[in-house]
Amino acid sequence: MEIRQYIQENENRFLEELFSLIRIPSISALPQHKEDMLACAERWRQLLLEAGADEAYIMPSQGNPLVYAEKQVDPQAPTVLVYAHYDVMPAEPLELWKSQPFEPEIRDGRIWARGADDDKGQAMIQAKAFEYLVREGLLKHNVKFIFEGEEEIGSPSLNAFLKEHKELLKADVILVSDTSMLGADLPSLTTGLRGLAYWEIEVTGPNRDLHSGHFGGAVANPINTLCSLLAQVIDTDGRITIPHFYDDVEEVPAAERDMIAHIPFDEQQYMDAIGVKALKGEKGYSTLERNSCRPSFDICGIWGGYTGEGSKTVLPSKAYAKVSCRLVPHQQHEKISQLFIDYIRAIAPEYVQVKVTPMHGGEGYVCPITLPAYQAAEKGFEKAFGKKPLAVRRGGSIPIISDFEQILGIKTVLMGFGLESDAIHSPNENFRLDIFRKGIEAVVEFHKEFSK
Repeated sequence: MEIRQYIQENENRFLEELFSLIRIPSISALPQHKEDMLACAERWRQLLLEAGADEAYIMPSQGNPLVYAEKQVDPQAPTVLVYAHYDVMPAEPLELWKSQPFEPEIRDGRIWARGADDDKGQAMIQAKAFEYLVREGLLKHNVKFIFEGEEEIGSPSLNAFLKEHKELLKADVILVSDTSMLGADLPSLTTGLRGLAYWEIEVTGPNRDLHSGHFGGAVANPINTLCSLLAQVIDTDGRITIPHFYDDVEEVPAAERDMIAHIPFDEQQYMDAIGVKALKGEKGYSTLERNSCRPSFDICGIWGGYTGEGSKTVLPSKAYAKVSCRLVPHQQHEKISQLFIDYIRAIAPEYVQVKVTPMHGGEGYVCPITLPAYQAAEKGFEKAFGKKPLAVRRGGSIPIISDFEQILGIKTVLMGFGLESDAIHSPNENFRLDIFRKGIEAVVEFHKEFSK
């Protein structure tokens, strides 16, 4: 049976299986969902066995459990290791959702739910392509699966797990569907990812909240001070001011800049889609270069003082911020993390106490387009989407991809099917059904080509 017919005949079942995963609120960031994490892992274990795995286990880690499954076709044949994650981002703010985030709905040719794309929908693409190949007797190499439950909080337990299970996870290539394409009619393969460094900052002024009338103008306000500190991290040209921050940043080669310049990109449409009138970033680089090949700094959250209804004239004791840097390949997140801490301490004034706590981080990654597995993915896209995919770097981070290379010694092919309009990490996350179908077909063709 051809893959398109198989998808058509089994699509209702595919979707119900996906919905059974989505209905489990596997939010790794919130400790009250610990039982949901185990339930989601167990559901994936069942689904991978039903799809054709010889064996599937729930494996403990220092944090949430992992799901491991494998199909052994021939000990002499190569092995593809499929990675995905079953945890999702929190759904808040709930009032902005048009339907319940954990009760999936199909509207306008899309699945609407938290995890519809990131990463339950994309992981299901991998599982259903595998199922088809097994049932039709077309799988000619070995396949392993490793699904984790902590990707959305930086995969804190995966590094140790990889080191402990290097032999179990031995493979020739890793296949990941957790990235995006340039557009539904513009398929693309991700050849690079940025790294990440993330911190929480606490600024303390007086030993208690003060009356802003009695003390305002005489005592430093921690929120004001925090804003001043963070404003000093980027200069007027959009460059990060941390000393030695750019020491390991490679300039984008002229040939790659030329390739980026030829990617179809409508800047006005880009602005309209996110509701801004102008763009801002590092001087001397295009928008596509800034959000993929260059490092960046962002304040991800800032709070302190009184934020309730009405007014309260308070000079707060403390102020907080969560901040992050997107890094490019060769920038080591631990080195950058310390540089940032040293810089903030150096510019912090004496009238406040500043504490900087590093959180999660990871390295960037580049996949060579000469890799045979990359070329197999390229042919898979071409077969499913009718055109050769563009090779692009993306601005997001999957910190464990660099861990795979450093610990397991295996290159990763990033074969993702998301779209910007999928609104991952935001209210009303969604996934197009036509992309879901084409994704399954593309992964099937990848496996066929890889066997050759």
